[in-house]
Amino acid sequence: MRVAADGWLTEVQRCPSPNCDPRPDPEDVSLLVIHGISLPPGEFGGPAIEQLFTNCLDPQGHPYFRDIAGLRVSSHLLIRRDGALLQFVPFGERAWHAGESRFQGRAACNDFSIGIELEGTDDTPYSDPQYRALAAVIPLLQARYPGIERTHIVGHSEIAPGRKTDPGPAFDWGRLHRLLDA
Repeated sequence: MRVAADGWLTEVQRCPSPNCDPRPDPEDVSLLVIHGISLPPGEFGGPAIEQLFTNCLDPQGHPYFRDIAGLRVSSHLLIRRDGALLQFVPFGERAWHAGESRFQGRAACNDFSIGIELEGTDDTPYSDPQYRALAAVIPLLQARYPGIERTHIVGHSEIAPGRKTDPGPAFDWGRLHRLLDA
């Protein structure tokens, strides 16, 4: 697996999202944002995340979907519970994952970040395959975008405090760092 010139990972399933646009500066990528998502909340598997990110979520599919079906959101990558990767947006484009956000005094984090969603919840431990997949992808992204230093790998909660809590206390940052150091 590698980051191809077009910004897509090789050997990874693609599910292109319309919820993206050009970055102000495609080379200015210096932040990696880790998210947690499950749809419906607390349930894993199924197509709802892909449907949300591709504007195909049926508002009648679950009561929770009525409130979110109209959202226009995306992420660059999704890592399923089994470690499978699904890419929605090439890394050189701006995915709509961070919303109102700020990192080190800089607003509009979507402009300069890559968003990775982990299928999970704030209080459900993430899986071994997810940590392994994340630890495999991060060095590839850092090689392509050297501005993504270790201190620039953060949770959604860190760039949108008070608004977002993911990936939550169930995410083991120490474990991720140990895998990256191995």
